[in-house]
Amino acid sequence: MRRIVFIFIALFSFTSNFAQPTTLRRPKLVIGVVVDQMRWDYLYRYYDRYQADGFKRILLQGFSCENTFIPYTPTYTAAGHACVYSGSVPAVNGIIGNFWYNRELKRNFYCTEDSTVTTVGSTSSAGKMSPRNMWSTTITDELRLATNFQSKSIGIALKDRGSILPAGHSGTAYWFDNTSAGFITSSYYMNALPSWVQAFNNKKLPEKYMLQAWNTLYPISTYTQSTSDDKIYEASITGEDNTFPHRTDTISRNRTEAFRATPFANTYTFDMSKAAIEAEKLGQRGVTDFLAVSLSSTDYIGHAFGANSIEIEDTYLRLDKDLAELFKYLDAKLGKGQYLFFLSADHGVAHIPGFLKENKIPAGVFDDADVRKWLNELAEKKYGIKNSILQVINYQLYIDRDLLTANKIDAQEFSQWATLEVKSHPAIANAYDLLRLQDATLPARIKEMSTNGYNQKLSGDIQFTFKPGWFDGWEKGTTHGTWNPYDSHIPLLFYGWNIKPGKTNRQIYMSDIAPTVAALLRIQMPSGTVGTVIEEVTK
Repeated sequence: MRRIVFIFIALFSFTSNFAQPTTLRRPKLVIGVVVDQMRWDYLYRYYDRYQADGFKRILLQGFSCENTFIPYTPTYTAAGHACVYSGSVPAVNGIIGNFWYNRELKRNFYCTEDSTVTTVGSTSSAGKMSPRNMWSTTITDELRLATNFQSKSIGIALKDRGSILPAGHSGTAYWFDNTSAGFITSSYYMNALPSWVQAFNNKKLPEKYMLQAWNTLYPISTYTQSTSDDKIYEASITGEDNTFPHRTDTISRNRTEAFRATPFANTYTFDMSKAAIEAEKLGQRGVTDFLAVSLSSTDYIGHAFGANSIEIEDTYLRLDKDLAELFKYLDAKLGKGQYLFFLSADHGVAHIPGFLKENKIPAGVFDDADVRKWLNELAEKKYGIKNSILQVINYQLYIDRDLLTANKIDAQEFSQWATLEVKSHPAIANAYDLLRLQDATLPARIKEMSTNGYNQKLSGDIQFTFKPGWFDGWEKGTTHGTWNPYDSHIPLLFYGWNIKPGKTNRQIYMSDIAPTVAALLRIQMPSGTVGTVIEEVTK
């Protein structure tokens, strides 16, 4: 009898665990936060200084995918945002970088530019943008489709690409405009700003924030995870120097551009996000909504001051406070456990070469324009043709194919010659013909990332990779874009609705985020998805 009871209990427990709910359950609101230029190690570098309700709340009460990588190269902002929300890669979604060379237009082309639309909310041209250059849908689109467009999807960021690409084709996006010092949009979405956006802009918050000088949140002597404040290899905020306190209150020119490179602009982005939740009643209408937030200031600050600066440490300590305030607000507005939150990054960043050299670590800088000039001079001597390399961008060479044809030069032979010449450059570790990528002798990870980043309609002809620590840039400040872990290893945290605490060290990819959110919401994954569901998160 006892055995029968035990079997019955076991069967009941088994069937209960796998039983479908009688009604479909979803969170009130999904909030995706992409921190522009956040290296994974920032989660732990400043861990002891984070407060209980910011990053630590997500790490301790949420689920952390510790080994999340970008699956393509080059690792730039637009491609990152497109990948996070589409579950796809540049080869499929068409967003191969922030810019790329357009052979038909014979110029560099911006990822979200759209000459068919106009600016809404400003007299500037900063609103001539849309998501039309992205080929695939996003998870925000799929939520709208799944609810017959009852759900709202809104993207908010300082950068246009940081709001437009996450909001998808069917959502609404707002971004910051220097001319009006407020949030704008484009006629792709609407013909006039909503009254709540106008009211928010009328508060003139950027100017109010700029009147505060940016000093360290804590005594500067306690910033022991950073280099000393005054470093020659650091750049500066527009109109300011590279040391604390940053007197943002005294900047007289380009104040709104300078505002972007302060941690106050992250707070301002969250201010706008809360205003959107209030005005649009996100998560309060009986249907799941989606708010996609990108924090751009971390990127502006990181480019100028580098990953080992006091400025970056202070920025993340302030961001930690902003997150704590956001969670406090969401708990009160929607209820704890009623919203699904995830946080990731669009890319990481390299240390400033000057900092690395100071510590006897190999590094250096490289100039795309110089390489193009050098190769064109060599090609003119060898083949008697001028400007055979149209552009060097995204670590790719665009060859003038029409010029080769007109001069009866074999394209494959020219490509082989150019590839060998590029390899001879002291900054370059390798170079390979993208049309013959399958034949290239490369480490498997680099080959796969190059394949995922290669779009046959849009990409260049030859790809090159740097030696570790090298990048295309200048002696002051830093950048990103390479395959290396410092650029491609990103944080990925899930928290809130139906998320159990835990972590995994299994290798996961940025392209897995969208299908995982789709699985949690029980909706279709985006149309170009190549990623897979992170089952540790959905169990």
